[in-house]
Amino acid sequence: MDMEARAHSEHPEALRLWLRLLTCTQLVEKQVRGLLRERFDTTLPRFDLMAQLERSPGGLKMNELSRRMMVTGGNVTGITDQLVSEGLVERIDVEGDRRAYRVLLTAKGRKQFHEMARQHEGWIVDAFSALSDKDMAILHKLLGKVKQHATGQQETPA
Repeated sequence: MDMEARAHSEHPEALRLWLRLLTCTQLVEKQVRGLLRERFDTTLPRFDLMAQLERSPGGLKMNELSRRMMVTGGNVTGITDQLVSEGLVERIDVEGDRRAYRVLLTAKGRKQFHEMARQHEGWIVDAFSALSDKDMAILHKLLGKVKQHATGQQETPA
């Protein structure tokens, strides 16, 4: 039973919508996790770490990676150790701080990440293929309103 099935018609519409969003997120994430494992023998956290490094060509310190990925430093260290041993990332010393180092994608890691990212994009496009371009634009705008409200931001004029 998915989360959405727990809601009944007597529950507020907002609760039913929330559960539908969670269910959709979980279903798409489960599919992506399975495809990453099947096609690339990797995990979503490894993909996420490599994506963070791709966005930061100069590399990131471990605490920056941890903050961006919203996981503990121990989790980042474990994933980084695996990726270093496979030659996908490297650690370089941080000048002036003997305790810190930056993590960067290697050429091999960048190549592998680009292939994973290309396919990942296709999987996400496919996950939303039941919606028209107009539907997606409307949904994006509506979820933007929810995001603004949740973060306390003022709505910007359209």
